[in-house]
Amino acid sequence: MDSEAIKQSLKGSRLRCTPQRYAVMAFLMRQNRHSTAAEIFAAVNRVDPRSSRATTYNNLRDLVKAGLVRDVAVEGRAARVEAKGVRHHHFICDRCGMVEDIEWYNVPRPASGSLGRRVLRECELIFRGLCTKCAPARGSRRVS
Repeated sequence: MDSEAIKQSLKGSRLRCTPQRYAVMAFLMRQNRHSTAAEIFAAVNRVDPRSSRATTYNNLRDLVKAGLVRDVAVEGRAARVEAKGVRHHHFICDRCGMVEDIEWYNVPRPASGSLGRRVLRECELIFRGLCTKCAPARGSRRVS
């Protein structure tokens, strides 16, 4: 996403395009991974040391509320965020915590009324297990 597209996405979401907010969004658009708020703060602060940790975290909160960024919940670890793009599910490694994008599969919505008065926003699958780096090689034997 180029500079003008980032500015237009912020404007379309009724968010002011401050230098700090732009820097956070630009960082997320360049990344092909799921970053923690601390990683985003460090990267943005390297470019513009005037950006505070609170400003970075507040901008992330505002971007999530605006629907431009989404949280990826990883239990027991720091929350991760990503810029919204192509719809996808996630695989989270139990050992190293790596979060990988998985091809989108349509998830059937719950039957009408099964959620009571709750209002469903979206359904997403989270796969959990061992990533390719942490999984033992197939056919390998463990020596005791």
